[in-house]
Amino acid sequence: MSGLKTSRTADVQVRSRGQVPDGADVYARGKMLAVISHVREPVPAVRVKLTQAVNTSAHRPATAQAVVDVNGRMVRAHVAATTMFEAVDLLQERLSARLARPRQYGAGDSRGNGPRTRTWPHGAGHDRRPQRHRLPVEERRIVRHKSFSLVHQTPEDAVIDLEAMDHDFWLFTDLASGRDSVVYRDARTGRHRMASLGPLGQEREIHGLLGVSTVPVPTSNVNEAVSRLHLTGLPFVFFNDTATGRGCVLYHRYDGHYGLITPSR
Repeated sequence: MSGLKTSRTADVQVRSRGQVPDGADVYARGKMLAVISHVREPVPAVRVKLTQAVNTSAHRPATAQAVVDVNGRMVRAHVAATTMFEAVDLLQERLSARLARPRQYGAGDSRGNGPRTRTWPHGAGHDRRPQRHRLPVEERRIVRHKSFSLVHQTPEDAVIDLEAMDHDFWLFTDLASGRDSVVYRDARTGRHRMASLGPLGQEREIHGLLGVSTVPVPTSNVNEAVSRLHLTGLPFVFFNDTATGRGCVLYHRYDGHYGLITPSR
């Protein structure tokens, strides 16, 4: 299916929240159609959410988020800006870059030469992420709990999914070891790293691209994980849940509360 045919048949839905300016929904739909017009695979659906913050003193009160279904593979982007139209422009730019990235991590070039350096600049676009609302610690709650079967995949494919979905982390089961694991972007270096449950080996790198942490994954219950998240100030904590023996992630949500991801049994 050609890119032009895809853009004509894709179901592009735009939802608005808050006092989104008139015409922003039509503008966003046009921008999304322009993005997917360059995609060769079928794009059956695009979901866009535009949110205008009630607090007008916010540094970047306009946020735009989109999830693109590329023949069953989801690609996501989430940006913030001063105005909604600027946010939509940034969303178009970020999605275009993500959709243009090769699916295979470290794939060889078109002439069959050796593996390329990964295509993700360190920290690219992360300065345009929405800012998290700061709630007092005593008001924070776990308001979202997701439980699902973890994908069995290689760390390289996990990084691809991490970047495609524009997340801070990606929880999966390592295909080689069978251990619950997480990949994430190191805030200090901008490089991708991985942590896993189970015995630790020596510090190593996968294909010279992905560092593997030798710091033991903490074993705790959910309440202890909440305390650790507060004390460390990190965007998330990966822990071995004492109740299940599985790797779980507790994370900060943009609304100031917590989210919890657990593997289903």
